[in-house]
Amino acid sequence: MSEPIYSNHDGLSVTGPTKGVLEIRLDRPDVRNALSTPVLRAIVATLAQAEHDDAVRAVVLTGGDTVFAAGADLAEMAAKDMQAVLLEERPRLFGEIARFPKPIVAAVCGYALGGGCELVMHADIVIAGESAQFGQPEINLGIIPGAGGTQRLTRAVGKSLAMKLVLAGEFIPAEEARAAGLVAEVVADATCIERAHQLAGKIAARAPLAVRLGKDAVLQAFETPLSAGLAIERRNFTILAGTDDRNEGVNAFLEKRKPVWKGR
Repeated sequence: MSEPIYSNHDGLSVTGPTKGVLEIRLDRPDVRNALSTPVLRAIVATLAQAEHDDAVRAVVLTGGDTVFAAGADLAEMAAKDMQAVLLEERPRLFGEIARFPKPIVAAVCGYALGGGCELVMHADIVIAGESAQFGQPEINLGIIPGAGGTQRLTRAVGKSLAMKLVLAGEFIPAEEARAAGLVAEVVADATCIERAHQLAGKIAARAPLAVRLGKDAVLQAFETPLSAGLAIERRNFTILAGTDDRNEGVNAFLEKRKPVWKGR
């Protein structure tokens, strides 16, 4: 099967895959990468293609080196009444991003606010530049977060800090976000995207099935009680015991050579 060809969409730039890593870059600098519904559709369409492309083993999601995404598209939001909000497709689109089975590494410089912060929290690993600012300032518009900002944020940083961000609309800088558990690493802005690619490349070089089932097991920790999560972990561990890659990994270690993964 030939490799899919990735096309750029309005507001989105797609590069790769290169060495197993596909880069998705938000590209609406005139509105600080505001997350319109068409942009979310484009992200979902790209991820759907990447899911079935064996050449893609990890994804880097970024907004570039000055801003990640400063929120939802307010011009689009202002045109919607309660019925339109009730029927809109954004919850489904965010759900599709959450269900993407391959690892997503977010590279965040500058503002990641509102929907931008919520999109960051859909990534599996977050690398932040020193300029990064995270927040849920929807309260300033008389609303609350609507794409996971009250739920994912609380699970990531705890009740008190989540309440401060949601109810006061304050932002937190990169180092505070790292200390709270929202971010894995903080690096210089100039190396943020490079570091995200480096980490994604390292993941892409691992056994694909183990990576996929490892991600699945970790995410289950947020969805299930401990006993159920441990059962899922053991199930995934057992499944991998029957794969060619597991045998290859063990044999390569014993033979002191680099493993050659086949993804089966």
